[in-house]
Parts: sequence; C-alpha cells; structure tokens
Amino acid sequence: MLGALLDTCVLWPSLQRDFLLSLAVEGIYRPLWSAAVLEELAEHETQKLVRRGEEPAQAAVRTRHLLEQMRRRFNDAEVQGWEGLEGTFGLPDPDDEHVVAAAVVGGAGAIVTHNMDDFPADRMPAGLKVLQPAVFAYHTVALDPASALRAVEQIAARSGQRGHSWTPAEVLDLLVARYRMDDVVNVIRLALKTSSGR
Repeated sequence: MLGALLDTCVLWPSLQRDFLLSLAVEGIYRPLWSAAVLEELAEHETQKLVRRGEEPAQAAVRTRHLLEQMRRRFNDAEVQGWEGLEGTFGLPDPDDEHVVAAAVVGGAGAIVTHNMDDFPADRMPAGLKVLQPAVFAYHTVALDPASALRAVEQIAARSGQRGHSWTPAEVLDLLVARYRMDDVVNVIRLALKTSSGR
C-alpha cells in the first residue's frame, strides 16, 4: 500500500482533510505525518477556529481532540526517527526539511502538498514524488472508486453531527468548489451512478 506524507497545508482545510483521511480509512493508501506536521496543524487549526469566533481555550480543546482522533485512528502514521535527516536535502526553505525527512524514513512514495515550489524535483530522493492534493486524490480514487464512494458517503453521514446534513452529491460538489477536485469527483460520480443503477 502506498504511503503518502501529508503536509500541514493539506490537513488544514477541514473537508479536504476529512476526504483524504476517509480515503485512508478505506485502505486505499497509508497516511503519514511527523510530530512537526501535527504541531503546525495544531497551531493553524486553533487560529482558524478563533478567527471563526471560538474562544481561544475552546479552540485549543477542539484542536487537541482532532489530533487525538487522528493519532488514535492512524496509530502507525506518525513517523519516528526522522530528525537525523533534517537539513540534508538542501530545500529552498530549511523549515520544510522535516517533511522530506519524515517521508524518507516513513517509506512514503509521495509528499502531498500545495507548496510545490518548496520541494523542487531535483532535491527529492529517488522514488519520492511531490503531488498536489487534487492530483494525489485522483490517482488514489482511480485505484478503487467504490471505496472512494464509501468514503464520501461516510463524510455525508457524519456531516449531520456538525450541523450540515450534506448528501454525498453535495460533498462532491464541495470538493469541486473548494478544492478543484473535478477529475476526482468525476470518477466518484461514475461509481455513484453505477451504484445507484443496481
């Protein structure tokens, strides 16, 4: 199973995080991250919640709960022992070195990030690709569209707990509108159509 190191920037948007991790729950790929990625996520997630009107203390509690859930559900995702490689890749921003180090130690085949310029191809170790989340999601969904559809259905089922009550079709619409996952959604819509026609 492909391992993919998820950069902080792809875990910060809530629905995108839910979608990518729901694909992992279905067993289509193995998510990886480092303690440093989770620390960055905690900071950005808490700031996001405060900007949306939550009290800082409550935002911090919600963020801790999110990280606890991630660690519990994916108890083998957090890469250990990457620190010795940090600073050895010559990246434009030394603060990104931990991402590549964790990807290498974790045996990832891909780093999933929006920050393509931060990870130049000529600085990446052999066999490690750097992919935008929409591209990664497309290749992942194409491996098993039926499992991807189940992931979307689970997101829709959970949405009622958050006051949204989305249908699977609405989740797909949001993936397009928010994250430009048109190709991903086309594959899943075909699976949905096939499933509905039975």
